[in-house]
Amino acid sequence: MTTLIAFESSADETSVAVVKDGKEVLSNAVATQINSHQRFGGIVPEVASRHHLEWITKTLDIAMDESGLQPEDIDGVAVTYGPGLVGSLLVGLMGAKTFAMAHNLPIIPVNHLAGHIAAANFNKPIEYPAIALMVSGGHTELVLMTEENSFEILGETYDDAAGESYDKVGRLMGLNYPAGKAIDELAAQGQVTIDFPQAMAHEAGYDFSFSGLKSAVINQVHNAEQRGEEINKADLAASFQAAVIKALIERTRRALTDFPVKSLVLAGGVAANSGLRAALTELIQEFPETGFIPVPKQYTGDNAAMIGAAGYWNYKDGIFADLDLNTHPGLDFPLREEE
Repeated sequence: MTTLIAFESSADETSVAVVKDGKEVLSNAVATQINSHQRFGGIVPEVASRHHLEWITKTLDIAMDESGLQPEDIDGVAVTYGPGLVGSLLVGLMGAKTFAMAHNLPIIPVNHLAGHIAAANFNKPIEYPAIALMVSGGHTELVLMTEENSFEILGETYDDAAGESYDKVGRLMGLNYPAGKAIDELAAQGQVTIDFPQAMAHEAGYDFSFSGLKSAVINQVHNAEQRGEEINKADLAASFQAAVIKALIERTRRALTDFPVKSLVLAGGVAANSGLRAALTELIQEFPETGFIPVPKQYTGDNAAMIGAAGYWNYKDGIFADLDLNTHPGLDFPLREEE
């Protein structure tokens, strides 16, 4: 049995968790900053860093209390070192280093993106080979995993991430940041009345592009305003979401056809989207040898439990760091040979 304490502070969530064997969450304390950033329509790095400083020790205390464990029961300290906002990452990293040094524990560096995928193990064990569809505010990628803790990017977005396009369209519609949940709920009430274009629809490969879709929505709204027409927000949301999901589904179908796998993982903040989950549940029926493993909704957003899950992979592989570990804001998916 391996029990890790994990720290996550890459964006606007301060979180500390205790996870056993990479699959059992003993505690997961999360302090969100959404209310502070809503008035700006997005994350303000300086504001985020200050909130992390305020909450890092509080979430640590909560996580330890809820786990019912003592520091001597912990085997290692997992921490996000990238990608993310450099100021935010530094707060969590210093908290993790301090805890590790105080209790003579090894530090386990964790890629935030690997954490999102590893959280699927809170649903059921990932069987390999696997393909992960990673959909968040900053990333949209299809990742092939031939074995545990091994990642190969098959396709990624050329421009906006899917989650980023949700927030930009939401701002246009007057919705609060982050807009993903609100658009999903609106879409369920509307009808697809606009056939928005899908970039790269006829190109080979597995890459995505969402900036053109975002521009098409903006043009639709502006043209309607110029004509004095009232926009049906539910229909607009349904039409926008349908275009996003169609792009994600078509590339995922292509990847599953070209790379037969045992598991399809859905991860990232947008993995909570009900429309996307329903579409992938339908898609997977075309691949009876592949199981669908969406990350549980409570772990789709940024949280330290997922860092504990990925940290367990690194712990088993002997991937540790010294106290001079620094942040890596632009970190991408790790390939095994680069570790």
